[in-house]
Amino acid sequence: MTVNLEVAEGVGTLRLDRPPMNALDVATQDRLKELAEEATRRDDVRAVVIYGGERVFAAGADIKEMQDMDHTAMVLRSRALQDSFTAVARIPKPVVAAITGYALGGGCELALCADYRIAADNAKLGQPEILLGLIPGAGGTQRLPRLIGPSKAKDLIFTGRQVKAAEALAIGLVDRVVPAAEVYEQAHAWAARLAQGPAIALRAAKESVDTGLETDIDTGLAVERNWFAGLFATEDRERGMRSFVEEGPGKAKFL
Repeated sequence: MTVNLEVAEGVGTLRLDRPPMNALDVATQDRLKELAEEATRRDDVRAVVIYGGERVFAAGADIKEMQDMDHTAMVLRSRALQDSFTAVARIPKPVVAAITGYALGGGCELALCADYRIAADNAKLGQPEILLGLIPGAGGTQRLPRLIGPSKAKDLIFTGRQVKAAEALAIGLVDRVVPAAEVYEQAHAWAARLAQGPAIALRAAKESVDTGLETDIDTGLAVERNWFAGLFATEDRERGMRSFVEEGPGKAKFL
């Protein structure tokens, strides 16, 4: 399989495994969607790491495969391409991308689907589709400007240039830069900590933020308000408040 889901201690690792560069061909895209939906359903997966291995995250689409596709073929395929990435973005649990080596084109777009990005100090990211006479087609023109702002996103998309880890951190494309040997360890630790948190409240927080970014503030506030009130019906809320009153802040243990 070109993508695997490995689960341990509440953390599901979506592991890309298509050497040498984890090129995202059609089969890999479909498998990614399948496993993202499985991670969404499984109660034993409470947080997710996206990882391409020690050498490379994902160097982009399979260009040889795409070269043989004409306009009609891509009209039929483009929705499925986007849907595979959207399935990752809509996992209602904390998701972190552990970025090693290259995250280019579709690889960068996949990283954008995560809630948090930890990159190796030797990582390189970018959207080089313009160099092929194309634009990003798996969400890059939409998720990138929402993350780093329109002007910085246009710079990367218009030029197709690659940015090193330090610049990616400076512009907000990644959230943490660590030595290459520590990328997966730190990403897993981030996910494992959140896997111990209140699952429904984390889902509510993610949906409220994501929905608010895609709509007007009044609609976003309504989503927040409904989730906030609804959480008062959960056992986690009772446990969290009881622990706060009896033991002090930050000591609650959630199921």
